Amino acid sequence: MKPTGPFAAGRRRFPQTDYFFHSGFGEWRGHPSPYDGEDRSEFRNFYNLGREFRIEAARERAKEGAVFALIVLASAWPVIYMLVTVVELLSKGRPLQ
Repeated sequence: MKPTGPFAAGRRRFPQTDYFFHSGFGEWRGHPSPYDGEDRSEFRNFYNLGREFRIEAARERAKEGAVFALIVLASAWPVIYMLVTVVELLSKGRPLQ
């Protein structure tokens, strides 16, 4: 029998449910089995992928921090130069007028 969609016209309003579904948690022991060769390698590959992503993200963060420091220094240079000029002007004792 072909299942009907939930919006199909008819006397049923809800989709048909399989009440005899077995998920397989009856054999679950709470820890990974040593016999899960491929599953464990897939987990290890996922772990390595996450580790490589974090390493790459740290490299990108370092590059962005260096560029940000360069921009801050470039924008602070005129302010520092202005302060040095004002201090030199005031130390010569010239009148402000």
